Amino acid sequence: MANISDVAKLSGFSKTTVSRVINGSPLVKPEKRARILQAMEELGYTPNPSARKLRGSVTTTIGVLVPRLVNPFFAELVDKIEQEAQRHGYNVLISQSNEEPGKELSFLNLLKTKQVDGLILTAVVNEWENILPYLKYGPIVVCNEQIDQTDVAVVRPDQAKGTSLGVQHLIEQGHSQIGYCTGGDFSEKSKGRDRNIAFLKILKKAHLPFHEDWIFTHRHTISDGKDVFKEWFKLSNRPTALFANSDEVACGIILAAKEHGINIPKELAVVGFDDQPIAEIITPSLTTIHQPIQQMGKQAVHCLLQQLSPEDFSLEKMDSLDMKLIIRQST
Repeated sequence: MANISDVAKLSGFSKTTVSRVINGSPLVKPEKRARILQAMEELGYTPNPSARKLRGSVTTTIGVLVPRLVNPFFAELVDKIEQEAQRHGYNVLISQSNEEPGKELSFLNLLKTKQVDGLILTAVVNEWENILPYLKYGPIVVCNEQIDQTDVAVVRPDQAKGTSLGVQHLIEQGHSQIGYCTGGDFSEKSKGRDRNIAFLKILKKAHLPFHEDWIFTHRHTISDGKDVFKEWFKLSNRPTALFANSDEVACGIILAAKEHGINIPKELAVVGFDDQPIAEIITPSLTTIHQPIQQMGKQAVHCLLQQLSPEDFSLEKMDSLDMKLIIRQST
């Protein structure tokens, strides 16, 4: 009795491609589909419906893990990932880790149990050595996160360039005392180290002072931004400008400043990061670093599909992931 391996051999395609035809995937080109169907007919091969559920079957589903869905940056990124995946015949399963290692590992198990064909991680919580074993179960693409690994595709714009653009703009506006907000630790070993290092480099290049009490760590939300402002307000030696690693934090700073009668940007200039819709809506509008979120999502999907089906999916030429400074009223 013929099996899927026989069909693959006769048609000249891989078992993965044959499986895609059996499961009705739209990824397979018509001419390939025709050759595989012809081979199935010649061999008298009829797929066993129950066999499709066995380990190794194609689910045409991609898993996407984000830290927080309520963050507009990740909401927009996931929206583009889903649109692009569906355009190529894939469904998307979305989950959030809330930056909890256990939740991340549970999501990775979906790859191990063949409930998804591949994963896109938009943030990484666990040490990479804990994630590495899951690569044998299917492809993983890291999008937006910084990791020093060569065994996975990483889709990430030049974060150091973005930071440099924002801080240099503040310097050009006459600021010599600049504070800094980050979502993680402020160190050269943290996950956001490329931004941290860029901040230190540009201060050093401009011969500007660095003060530890001008560094605000583990800030993510508008509420966190309001707390940053309160801490800034209590300082005896306040920086005249703050560079925030997210628009949410930057907007929180602006809102709290307005509540306390502090003029933005005359008394405090603020720069954000991401260029979320809120950056243009808030008053005064927020100067920020534009991240190419749409291109990031599209590129992440393409990187994953190219690994899932290299015979059927050729990687398109991608637009460069450039950072841009968007100057508005907060500086």
